[in-house]
Amino acid sequence: MVLYRRNRVAGATYFFTVALGDRTSRLLTERIAEFRRAYAEVRSRRPFETVALVVLPDHLHAVWRLPTDDFDYSSRWRAIKAGFVRSLRQHGLAPVMNLRGEADVWQRRFWEHTIRDEADLRAHMDYVHWNPVKHGYVTRVSDWPHSTFHRYVRQGVLPRDWGGSNVPSTRGQRFGE
Repeated sequence: MVLYRRNRVAGATYFFTVALGDRTSRLLTERIAEFRRAYAEVRSRRPFETVALVVLPDHLHAVWRLPTDDFDYSSRWRAIKAGFVRSLRQHGLAPVMNLRGEADVWQRRFWEHTIRDEADLRAHMDYVHWNPVKHGYVTRVSDWPHSTFHRYVRQGVLPRDWGGSNVPSTRGQRFGE
């Protein structure tokens, strides 16, 4: 078994990449209501701030800020994944089981990065919002419905045409895909 080293800092801001086991699947966007329900349920029980989020067909990227006295993002992701699988079952989808007896929906692990400063935060938020364009799902960021980009437009933080045809600068940045 691989021993993963995770950085755990109470109250920190983190970037995550979480992927389905089948990277050709479209399950996350086809069953977005079930994902949103699982996400909201965990957030209501174990609060965290969603700074940025994009849900793509086979993976998602998120930037979370945890409460000042809490560093446990792993149990939150475990609960979101389990809640999504439970919701799929409740809606008549029977996920394939693996040899461990687990539903074979999600990759077992996820990518995590602790945000270092404001510039790092901005670069990761840009990456999250640009990702549907990067993967060719849309030609404009504003055309992808499953993104916190729309919240930032409503708040007047970002213009609706942000990233219209130019890739945001992420040179030198490493992201979790």
